[in-house]
Amino acid sequence: MIKGRFINHQASDHVVQGHELAERLPALIADSKRVASSIQHGVHGRHKNGPGENFWQFRPFTAGEPANLIDWRRSGRDHKLYVREREWEAARTFWFWVDLSPSMFYVSDLATAAKIDRAIVITLALAHSLVEAGERVGLIGLTPPIASRQVMDRFAENFVLSGKEGKAPDLLSAPLPRRNEVILVSDFLIPVEEMDKTLSRLSSQGAKGHLLIIRDPVEETLPFEGQAILFEQEKQISLQVGDIAVWRQNYLEALAAFKKALEQTAQNYYWQTIEHHTDRPASEAALTMLTRFGTSGSLSGDNP
Repeated sequence: MIKGRFINHQASDHVVQGHELAERLPALIADSKRVASSIQHGVHGRHKNGPGENFWQFRPFTAGEPANLIDWRRSGRDHKLYVREREWEAARTFWFWVDLSPSMFYVSDLATAAKIDRAIVITLALAHSLVEAGERVGLIGLTPPIASRQVMDRFAENFVLSGKEGKAPDLLSAPLPRRNEVILVSDFLIPVEEMDKTLSRLSSQGAKGHLLIIRDPVEETLPFEGQAILFEQEKQISLQVGDIAVWRQNYLEALAAFKKALEQTAQNYYWQTIEHHTDRPASEAALTMLTRFGTSGSLSGDNP
């Protein structure tokens, strides 16, 4: 029989929650380092045309460009005109926010990690990889942007402190500089209207970004049989169901509609959504995120 549990059953006991996170963090940091190492080939260099010292590549000269851009030595080799491009060197800033609400502490028998553990591992691995690529990273409401190789430890310490308070900092309380990239990590099991208000406020500050949706496979399939007790950890509400199989189809339809509405809300503000299930390797989501960072137009340095 498939079972699920919450790592911390007492949602109001913030100190216990913080201590539990502290106990698990050494293992989570080790996992994050393994994930970061496995995706190193996906770490994006800046590799964009722009102001800088370092040579990037030669490209064919385009009619109408200033003649002083031509590299005459390279052009003389095969009697074609080439331009020497330099690599974009302006460091970019990425802001992370990780949901520490009670629902994130759920883990089922089908999962390899609790949602909160997976959220932290992916965030730490991404932060480390971005710093290695020369970027700056910060935690919204907790840290300033940093480019230190100790970023995993710095972030982990702040996760523990936030865990003791029982929640992550308010997303709307910390103003963000324009054109920074934001990564929100959560199960996003909240009304879509609330998410719309959050993205509207962040977007009004000029922020663009991604929703990394962390879900347990049980939440996607509701694979239980017979009698069951559904427990809402956020509000400590329970509901006994006579035959959960009768509920399954309606649940799956409601979930599909909710996911579609959440994705559409993100698209309305030009944000991207990435869904990750906790029965899959953390490296999959981390590499997908890095790929998005490297190809997103808002990150290219080409936007005004």
